[in-house]
Amino acid sequence: QVQLVESGGGLVQPGGSLRLSCAASGFIDSTYRMSWYRQAPGKEREAVAVLPSNGGVTYYVDSVKGRFTISRDNVNNTMYLQMNSLKPEDTAVYYCRARLGINIYWGQGTRVTVSS
Repeated sequence: QVQLVESGGGLVQPGGSLRLSCAASGFIDSTYRMSWYRQAPGKEREAVAVLPSNGGVTYYVDSVKGRFTISRDNVNNTMYLQMNSLKPEDTAVYYCRARLGINIYWGQGTRVTVSS
């Protein structure tokens, strides 16, 4: 049974920082492509950052480039999203995703609210 559990969300002021974590359990190894998505109220879910499993280029959506950093600890099966210089438009529920071929797993999401 694969499980992804996000944590680290919360309320932060504009310009602040948060670090999200995604703890993976079950049969997830370094061959899985790990990524962070987010869904803002009234909007579709979008990919924020994708960490390739094969040493390829890390993807960031344009709106977070230079502010967010995705990373992965394969020993502890945990993925992170360091978010700096947060803006109100970053407010959303953030989800981690693991994918290997047709097998896709989602976490339950963690809410990030950027507001003064």
